[in-house]
Amino acid sequence: MEYTIRYVRGHVEVYDAAGIFCFSADTESEAREEIAEMAA
Repeated sequence: MEYTIRYVRGHVEVYDAAGIFCFSADTESEAREEIAEMAA
């Protein structure tokens, strides 16, 4: 699945390909780790 990472007021938010909010994280690397865990 494809995700978009957006920077919002000091944290990152992750949205799916349809633009639906999935989760937020403190850093981009944290968000990418979470995405990898979801794909496993």
